[in-house]
Amino acid sequence: MTPGAGNPDMSATAKNRLAAFIGRSGVFAALGLLLLLGGAVSGDFYTRVNLMNALKTVTLLGIVAVGVSFVAYSGNFVDLSLPLIMALSGIVSVTMLRYGIAVSLACGIAAGMCVGAVNGLVVGYLRLNPIIWTLAMNSVADGFIRWVYGGQQVYADEKTDAGRLFTGLYHAEIFGTVPLITVILILLAIAGQAIMKRTGYGAGLKLAGSAPEVARLTGVPVSRYVFFAFLISAFASSVGGLLLTSFNKVGAAYIGEGYGFSAITAVVIGGVTLAGGRGSVIGAMGGVLVMGLLANIMSLAGIGMFKQSVIQGAVFILVVGLQSYARRRTGVEDA
Repeated sequence: MTPGAGNPDMSATAKNRLAAFIGRSGVFAALGLLLLLGGAVSGDFYTRVNLMNALKTVTLLGIVAVGVSFVAYSGNFVDLSLPLIMALSGIVSVTMLRYGIAVSLACGIAAGMCVGAVNGLVVGYLRLNPIIWTLAMNSVADGFIRWVYGGQQVYADEKTDAGRLFTGLYHAEIFGTVPLITVILILLAIAGQAIMKRTGYGAGLKLAGSAPEVARLTGVPVSRYVFFAFLISAFASSVGGLLLTSFNKVGAAYIGEGYGFSAITAVVIGGVTLAGGRGSVIGAMGGVLVMGLLANIMSLAGIGMFKQSVIQGAVFILVVGLQSYARRRTGVEDA
């Protein structure tokens, strides 16, 4: 008789340990597998140029995902207005370039955060459904931009110093080697992780996300914490919008399209649950890297874009299914 046979408790314990590992570290295990797979698919995978390109393609998504993590962590699912926050921040910034680069960037971020403040007030204090409200806000912001600018794109004037500085932001490098956008992502991720896991606000937001009524009974200002979660999300989306506009060299209402669902997909793959109160910014960054590496490997393998969409969808479903299994197995249920 083999050791442990006939002992269901040992088998259950092993399964629970496996489930706990998947729940905590599944995204990083997936990263390890992708790194091995990439080397097997192409000899060019491990080159510095390829890995830097793979990182750079998801850097803006990572910046946005930092903010989305806070909305999900607060138990308010997702901010569907972030594509238009990105567009608004970018087009306002380009418009204000005539007053200098500092004023331009400040106004762009302020414009995006105004939308976040409205979202936070309505969802946090009036308790409207976050999905319905932010989707409606996305539509309102889209209509506002198209109305004010007459449906026209706004181009940065590269004949001016401010215009050249703005359009050069995306491609700027520190010490001639490290992309500025990568440094911005790292700083935001470190700050976001610290706020979420090392501050009283983060602890309160965790309770507000997982058990809002308990949080209110224990004196946590849930409405205020949710307000700031949307404000953080808007700030990150605004920064991402400025950099994306810099890359395109034009401000337009379509800037940011597709980032909403991509960001929440990365966040969920990284272990931040939509039900709130669980996950981390570091995990979300793992989800972003999984998306980037998977796309890079498929491109190196010569897989077409339509097939890539199918494969990505299948992988995402598998990862989310494993995480759901892990939470059920360890007695942590969420929607």
